[in-house]
Amino acid sequence: MSSATVSTVRDFADLFGGADEPLGAVVDGAWAATGGGEIVVEDPATRLPLASVAEATDEDVDRAVASAHRAYRDVWRDLGGVRRAEILLAVADGIRRHADGLARLETYDTGKPLRQARSDVETAARYFAFYAGHADKIYGETIPGEGSYWTYTLREPYGVVAHVTPWNSPLSQMCRGVAPCLAAGNTVVVKPSEVTPLSSLAAARLFVEAGLPAGVCNVVAGYGATTGAALIAHPLVQHIGFTGSVATGRAILHGAAERIVGCNLELGGKSPTIVLPDADLEAAVTAGAIAVVRNAGQSCFATTRLIVHRSIAEEYGQRVAAAIGRLSVGPGIEDLDLGPVASEQQLRKVREAVAAGVAEGARLAVGGSRIEGLDGYFLSPAVLVDVRNDMRVAREEIFGPVQTVIPYDDVDEAVAIANDSSYGLAAGVFTRDVATAHRLARRLEAGQIQINRYPMGGVETPFGGYKQSGLGREKGLAALEHYTQLKTVIVAD
Repeated sequence: MSSATVSTVRDFADLFGGADEPLGAVVDGAWAATGGGEIVVEDPATRLPLASVAEATDEDVDRAVASAHRAYRDVWRDLGGVRRAEILLAVADGIRRHADGLARLETYDTGKPLRQARSDVETAARYFAFYAGHADKIYGETIPGEGSYWTYTLREPYGVVAHVTPWNSPLSQMCRGVAPCLAAGNTVVVKPSEVTPLSSLAAARLFVEAGLPAGVCNVVAGYGATTGAALIAHPLVQHIGFTGSVATGRAILHGAAERIVGCNLELGGKSPTIVLPDADLEAAVTAGAIAVVRNAGQSCFATTRLIVHRSIAEEYGQRVAAAIGRLSVGPGIEDLDLGPVASEQQLRKVREAVAAGVAEGARLAVGGSRIEGLDGYFLSPAVLVDVRNDMRVAREEIFGPVQTVIPYDDVDEAVAIANDSSYGLAAGVFTRDVATAHRLARRLEAGQIQINRYPMGGVETPFGGYKQSGLGREKGLAALEHYTQLKTVIVAD
């Protein structure tokens, strides 16, 4: 079942506009040579090279940010919401025109099944269409005074916003942040992960082809510690969006504090789902299995702590293990249930976490081993049962196809287990009692609660975390609040 060939940038000439390797940055709507070292991007399903990307130096980052600042000052800020909306709709159409090529590129770059990549591309287009509908509706308030004055408020853009995006869903994550920023009148510079930079670079060119003015969205490639650090430290960057690890988010927040600029941070999760005795067990089993399917479990949003009433925990664990054991695994381009994890480093991390869980007393019900006959970073999806919440597999974000089942005795204990985490991105509840579901939703310490199905939601549903899962909100109208700043104007009668 091993993939015999690997696609390269040359196979996606329509996306890259004939760019030569190593690929550089996209600045002012065109390919720009960059002066850093060469980064080889590989297909995780075959471990063969896809492309070479040249790292952006401090000087390259400065050029990209200066370009975005000029575009903000001279073009985008004062263009008006109606015209911005028209352009964002054209970008959405452009993404859809190139959907097949973008999906295949994303599959080769990330390893995810082709159907998931196609869904991600449509989601990317949907972000631009959704925020286009609000670009001319970013309103303030009128506030009555005490008789001698009146007040009104304005929501205004920041200027240049930096977006540092992750490797698991690079295109949709990029568009999730870029679309509301542009709708609000900001311009952006994106630094995608060095592991999966290709779709972000291609998209930046496609945006310009669709009518986005040059410089409004620039992309620079490179490592976080160098290119990313130069971007977030740049004095013309007025706001930062980041999705990734807590450690890197903490470093970004320190840097932002030095310059007194705001941040949107999404820093991962260890999302619990409470399964009550009266739950629709089949629906709860499906939720547990889907958690390891999406991006091979490499999703901060995935529910990876299944907190199940002891009276049904054994049956539930068996059913989840059976469902996950039936999943097919292979190269993403073959469009099976799961692809590989993103890298050798990630594969090692996931295998070590499974081994640690077993060593601490959990029981491995299925999976957890390398798959014979496949050359890439493939792992059979695993289920650990009889897990305690103090185990490493319950505390740390594994970011791989590993599911855990934790038994509980009463609902107060279930809530305590769910909230006993440094994370608070999302949580789930399965019960047929609607009143109980709403009570638990209020008690759970997470930014988004899913009831009786997981996952749910779309571009319109605000997303972000409590505790160390981050700051701010992406998606929905809430994102427009975080990518604008409030001005209050007080007028005498």
